[in-house]
Amino acid sequence: MIRGLWDRETIALTLLAAMLPMGASWLIAGGLEAAGRLLFFLVVAGIWHVLWMLARAQPPSFAGALTALAIAMLAPEDLGLFALLLGTSFGVVMAELAFGGWGRNVLNPATIALAFLGFSYPAAPWPELPVQLGWAAWPAAAIGVVFGVTSLRLLAGAALGFAAAMLAGLDLTAVWTGALVALMLLVCDPVASAATGLGRWLNGLLYALLIALFAVFWDTAAPVQAAVSAALLTSLAAPLLDEFAIALWLARRKRLG
Repeated sequence: MIRGLWDRETIALTLLAAMLPMGASWLIAGGLEAAGRLLFFLVVAGIWHVLWMLARAQPPSFAGALTALAIAMLAPEDLGLFALLLGTSFGVVMAELAFGGWGRNVLNPATIALAFLGFSYPAAPWPELPVQLGWAAWPAAAIGVVFGVTSLRLLAGAALGFAAAMLAGLDLTAVWTGALVALMLLVCDPVASAATGLGRWLNGLLYALLIALFAVFWDTAAPVQAAVSAALLTSLAAPLLDEFAIALWLARRKRLG
């Protein structure tokens, strides 16, 4: 994961910079409570990174701050410290550090932590994100695309899916903010998303279609809950989408050759 100045940590720092508009909007809306919540998850993720460094000589990564930000913003509310500690630890350790750290993991650790909390504590309410957070996702996407850490193809695929859903007459207003925030924080992770060109288009398209599907047939789900569930299913499908893209390319080469 090194190309000139671009290594794992410069990519992680650039992603953090891209997420600053959303992070700042969330902190302004949430005040001291949001700041304390973010600090808690930063400390938990940081401790696990340090422990892994001492135990396996595995260097910590700034990507842990991305995980902490995503969990702080999207985790179910009214959970005790033990539940939050358990969920965060499960995501950071089992979905990231156990694979050798960020850059070698298969799934986004924040997605796994959020899914773990949602499945373990189904009665816990999901947060209601302020509408300005959805607007802040637009500059976050622009920064990520300009600096090459966010896939334009993935975003275009998602836009195509959302446009198709709206043309079909679906009202996505209620889930719009949660869908955009989860798209940027979870689905657009350059490590856990599809790697091929066609796979990225399909990755974004699948996420948008799942959001639309949940909006129609899972009307009891909170917007953030639906967005996290769509992100999880999309991440699980990412390798299959790449396999499909590669198989299609090989078939085309064979036909032309």
